Amino acid sequence: MRKKIAIVMGGYSSEYPISIKSGNAVYNSLDRNHYEPYRVVIEPGKWVVLGENGQEYPVDRHDFSARPDGQHLHFDCVFNAIHGTPGEDGLLAAYFELLGIPFTSCGSYQAALTFNKRDLLSVLKPRGVHCATSYLLDRGQEIRPQEIFARVGLPCFVKANRAGSSFGVTLVKNPDGLDQALEAAFREDDEVLIESALKGTEVSVGVIRLGGEVKVLPITEIVPDNEFFDYEAKYLGKSQEITPARLDPRTRETVEKTARFIYETLKMKGFSRSEFILVEGVPHFLEMNTTPGLTEASILPQQAQAAGISLQELFGGAIGDALDKKP
Repeated sequence: MRKKIAIVMGGYSSEYPISIKSGNAVYNSLDRNHYEPYRVVIEPGKWVVLGENGQEYPVDRHDFSARPDGQHLHFDCVFNAIHGTPGEDGLLAAYFELLGIPFTSCGSYQAALTFNKRDLLSVLKPRGVHCATSYLLDRGQEIRPQEIFARVGLPCFVKANRAGSSFGVTLVKNPDGLDQALEAAFREDDEVLIESALKGTEVSVGVIRLGGEVKVLPITEIVPDNEFFDYEAKYLGKSQEITPARLDPRTRETVEKTARFIYETLKMKGFSRSEFILVEGVPHFLEMNTTPGLTEASILPQQAQAAGISLQELFGGAIGDALDKKP
């Protein structure tokens, strides 16, 4: 019997349109011989199952069921394609954990931790993972530019602490740019992370579970047309994404070991994509995405393709692993 799969997409953040594209990519790729997929769009105040012709059927949040065409629909598994809140910060994961419904992404604790850049760095640094020098700032806290620049230097990155797709990220080159950068970051979150700008090669590393085993995918080298891997570079084609990355064997092995170490240290499951800057061959960790982009043009699917893994196999494998771990 085919498994009924809810592909959740949308969300409450600026990443909503990107999530819709990812969700539709999963919906179009799943093998209909094994799965009966349904698109579930989650928005503030509205959770609905979409019919083939765009009809909307409300989701009963007490048990995550719906009644399309009069049938009482319960799902065997949830495929999480929501970037940002509530899909990537642990809220949905906790909800499905309470309901006992298998889902493809990492657990609620891991999602909450990895979505919070500041907390994640504080966990990884004591374990020997190299990171940029950082300064933490909360909304309402006194801003001390001299203290900030004395710690992180110039240029530096000002980032919204809990946001993805480079929303709320600014490269500050001189002191006059700090106020505007902070305004942009605080529009996305009330916590800000300010980091020294590392000079080196940027790489992205996908780590997944496939067939119950952890697999590090071919590394992608990021060569942005702009000054850093911003929204335009990620989604408007203003970058080169070279897979496999142009790394010597020793550096490649170091990056792969570091990405695997982080994934296993955090007791991850599902997909992850970690970003690093290579400074003289040493990977410096930037962040981890636990629901990365899933369209054919996205980095993780590109890496899977380079490893000989089709989208059908990639997405079906995630569902299979989730169902194997059903509570």
